[in-house]
Amino acid sequence: MEDAQIIDLYWQRDEEAIRATDGKYGPFCHRLAMNILHSFQDSEECVSDTYSRCWDTMPPQRPNSLRAYLGAIVRNLSISRYRSAHAQKRSGGMEVLLSELEGCVPAPESVQRTVEAAELSELISSWLEGLGAEERALFIRRYWNGDAVKTLSGELGVRPNALTKRLLRLRESLRLTLEREGISV
Repeated sequence: MEDAQIIDLYWQRDEEAIRATDGKYGPFCHRLAMNILHSFQDSEECVSDTYSRCWDTMPPQRPNSLRAYLGAIVRNLSISRYRSAHAQKRSGGMEVLLSELEGCVPAPESVQRTVEAAELSELISSWLEGLGAEERALFIRRYWNGDAVKTLSGELGVRPNALTKRLLRLRESLRLTLEREGISV
């Protein structure tokens, strides 16, 4: 079923919308939640909450890309659940991803003072569009989807150490691009 048809089902308040969403995007949502939470039960709950959030927000929302819409919801819910579960302790997983990006993306308070969040998003999108397809996919899979370096290096056929250096160069490129645009990191 096409995304537009699934979205129409949400607008018609037809419960088939959730089954169609799960059928088409369930594995994507589960993988994204698992990459952040590393817990099957928590991931299941986040995906279920994602479908509920879609039901509650369509209408009035009519997303251009259902995959991106779902990805944003499941990612935000998963990060919130992760932060809640790890409020008193620091461990690997999402903390590692966020700490890696810390040096090239400004803190939220700084973003609010320097530039509107939408402008920052536009700058990052523009930077991503300037990358080659493989570099863009690599950056998104690592820092949006939360895929492990070991997984990515296996798929690309490179050593994890080489991939880590490649990711470091990408982060440095992003940092320099943002600084050129007047955003202090």
